[in-house]
Amino acid sequence: MNLDEHGNKTQRKDSNSMINIFEVNETNKMIQQENLDVRTITLGISLLDCVDSDLEKLNRKIYEKITTLARNLVATGEEIEREYGIPIVNKRISVTPIALVGAGACRTPEDYVTLAETLDRAAKEVGVNFIGGYSALVSKGMTKSDELLIRSIPQALASTERVCSSVNVGSTKCGIDMDAVRLLGDVILETAERTKEQDSLGCAKLVVFCNAPDDNPFMAGAFHGVTEGDAVINVGVSGPGVVKRALEKVRGKNFEELCETIKKTAFKVTRVGQLVAQEASRRMNIPFGIIDLSLAPTPAVGDSVADILCEIGLEYAGAPGTTAALALLNDQVKKGGVMASSYVGGLSGAFIPVSEDQGMIDAVTAGALSLEKLEAMTCVCSVGLDMIAVPGDTPATTLSGIIADEMAIGMVNQKTTAVRVIPVIGKGVGETVEFGGLLGYAPIMPVNQFSCEKFVNRGGRIPAPIHSFKN
Repeated sequence: MNLDEHGNKTQRKDSNSMINIFEVNETNKMIQQENLDVRTITLGISLLDCVDSDLEKLNRKIYEKITTLARNLVATGEEIEREYGIPIVNKRISVTPIALVGAGACRTPEDYVTLAETLDRAAKEVGVNFIGGYSALVSKGMTKSDELLIRSIPQALASTERVCSSVNVGSTKCGIDMDAVRLLGDVILETAERTKEQDSLGCAKLVVFCNAPDDNPFMAGAFHGVTEGDAVINVGVSGPGVVKRALEKVRGKNFEELCETIKKTAFKVTRVGQLVAQEASRRMNIPFGIIDLSLAPTPAVGDSVADILCEIGLEYAGAPGTTAALALLNDQVKKGGVMASSYVGGLSGAFIPVSEDQGMIDAVTAGALSLEKLEAMTCVCSVGLDMIAVPGDTPATTLSGIIADEMAIGMVNQKTTAVRVIPVIGKGVGETVEFGGLLGYAPIMPVNQFSCEKFVNRGGRIPAPIHSFKN
């Protein structure tokens, strides 16, 4: 309580409570009619203090730390959801890259699989739907431990339900590790084969990165970076439908008004994420990390990034002008986000996953959107080639070539890029694969049939670009 000029007690105006009163009320319409949601509360956990040379002890320490720190994560998310009426779709965990944690104890790929199974058990125990961080960071080269983990990925993803894996193979500062890129072509195909009874679903939980952020809350690429503290709350917020509805009101207006509308809408959406992150942090007594404002689509009607591009003025995503429209959208989302929170991080921008976006699926089906056009779009979006189903007989070297191309875009343009490609065993172009849930469904897309085998088999490392020298 404070005293006014007459000595009377007054209620202190707390900035957070003001956010609660006014901004939550403003979001009611966005939540009820436009598919606004908090896509994920992700608890990042460092496992560095679990390191042990004894594999059994290591597994026990990992399980105990995760289940202790995350025991109230799901309940906290549900409490916030009930109190404020804000849908929180997922509660998830990210951990320190396991290639680092297991280096002292794991001697074989099978040893690493035991760690994956421990992560899976811990995730199930605390009730989260995904746990990320079965990862390796190899942008300049692979240690023996890194290679063992990468080779274990197919078995790990086939034997677990909730574990997500990622490998960072390049960066603007280090270049691209082409040995890892080549190996991952084989790993992706083997993962597809081991999970072929689920339409090669394992590949949907494996992402290959360039310039991976340490604080990304979105799966399947989330991991808890080594520069982070012991634990942190990161929140991913999304709202393609909100942006689409806002743009309907400025049809035919000039680009200045279009940009202002996107920016103002992104600001409002980010404030919702800020509120949820602050509340989760306070209730769990864990520091707040970042808000990731990413327009992450779902298969639901009205929750599509491609529909936003069409509202901007395209007949289909993939039409001429698509890359320019996406660049505009991505930039204005970032500008609106950083005005709403001092801690915007992760990926923040627009995602363009094919299977998770009904508008993208429609564009592929109509013949408007090809793999090559998607690659061009990744030059200006937040991530990369995402949730793309390709024929199951695609050669491993072709998959490696696709990865190399995308990593080069990220390296040269100093941005995050990624590949999540799914060679669906037993299916070909023209067929459809059903993943279910938020992963949606996808038409199998054709892949360039010309070989890049001699290129990817050269081995070694593509050096960093000249503009990486900043010292």
